[in-house]
Amino acid sequence: MAKLLKKIGRKIVLVNLDPANDSVSYSPDIDIRSLIVLEDVMDQYDLGPNGALVYCMEYLEENIDWLLNQIQGEHCTNFIFDLPGQVELYSHHNSLSNIFSKLASERQLQLCVVHLVDSHHCTDAGKFISALILSLNAMLKIGLPHVNLLTKIDLLKKHVDKLQFGIDFYTEVLDLNYLLENLEIDNFTSKYAKLNQALVSIIEDYSLVTFHLADLFKEESLINIKNIIDKANGYVFKSEEGRHINSMLACAMGVENKFNNDFQ
Repeated sequence: MAKLLKKIGRKIVLVNLDPANDSVSYSPDIDIRSLIVLEDVMDQYDLGPNGALVYCMEYLEENIDWLLNQIQGEHCTNFIFDLPGQVELYSHHNSLSNIFSKLASERQLQLCVVHLVDSHHCTDAGKFISALILSLNAMLKIGLPHVNLLTKIDLLKKHVDKLQFGIDFYTEVLDLNYLLENLEIDNFTSKYAKLNQALVSIIEDYSLVTFHLADLFKEESLINIKNIIDKANGYVFKSEEGRHINSMLACAMGVENKFNNDFQ
C-alpha cells in the first residue's frame, strides 16, 4: 500500500507501533522499538508476551509526547500505523484508543482503522461469527472510521467449494440465522445454541459490520482499498494526484465486482 500511495504522489510516513515486531519487511520512519522493546520488558518484569505487550502500550500512552513530537510538522502526509495483532488491545484495553484520540486531537490526524480478517474464516460458520463479533467490538471500542477487509482472497478461491453461501453473504453480512443452521452441533456445542443466537442478534442489531475483498498482491485491489479508506476518513486528493491516478482508475473500477464474479 505504501508503494502504491508513493506511486500516485502522496507523502508517506511508516510507523511501527508493534514492539514485538523485530523483523519488519519495510523500513519504518518511526519505530516504537526505539522507545521500548517487548523482549526487554519480558526480561525485566518477568512477563509473558501478552502481558509485556500490554505494558508496552501503556508505556507508549504515558510517553505519548515521544510519538507526537515525531509527527509534528508532517503536513499533507499519509501515516500508515502498523499495530500489534493482540485482539485484547482493541476489544478490552484502553491504551490504543487513548493513543488514537491523542493523535486526532493533538495532531489533527484523520484516522481510519483497517481491520484485516483472514478469508478462510468464511469456510467455518463458528469462526466467521467470532470474526464478526471481534470486528464489531473493535468498531465500538475504538470509535473511529473502520474498514474491514477479507484478505487472502486468492487462496479462498481455491476452496470456494467449502463456502456454504455466495461471497456476497459474507461481505454484506446478510441473514446470519442461516449461519446458525450450518454450525456443527454435537453434545458439547449444543448447550451454546442460545449464546450463538444472542451473538448473531447483537451483530444484526448494530448492523455495522461489512467486509471488502482484498488481494494485497494485486494493484487493482489495492487501488480499490485505497479508495474505500479515502472515503472513510474524508480524504480529498489534490489536483496533481489526480493526474497520477486517472490512468489507474480503470483498473480499480469494478474490481470488487470482479472478485465477486470469481466466486460465482
